[in-house]
Amino acid sequence: MNRKELASAVAAGTGLSVPLANEAVAAVLDVIMREVSAGEAVVLPGFGSFEARDRAAREGRNPKTGEPMTIPAGRVPAFKAGLAFRREVAGR
Repeated sequence: MNRKELASAVAAGTGLSVPLANEAVAAVLDVIMREVSAGEAVVLPGFGSFEARDRAAREGRNPKTGEPMTIPAGRVPAFKAGLAFRREVAGR
């Protein structure tokens, strides 16, 4: 499912027009990205949580040459699925 299909599904489930549903989906995604970028967690009970995690510098290998290289430390977005989401996917 892509973003357009998601907006269409939201429109069908809420009675909104597709353009309004698309704006709503875009607004939700923008808020999540903005909050996580600012260091805040976004928690949606039953669905999951989004947060930024610090990743330490580490050693890796250049895929072309095989030479060792240092991968710098950085912040990465992370998602942890909630219990209801995990159960739905597992079919329980």
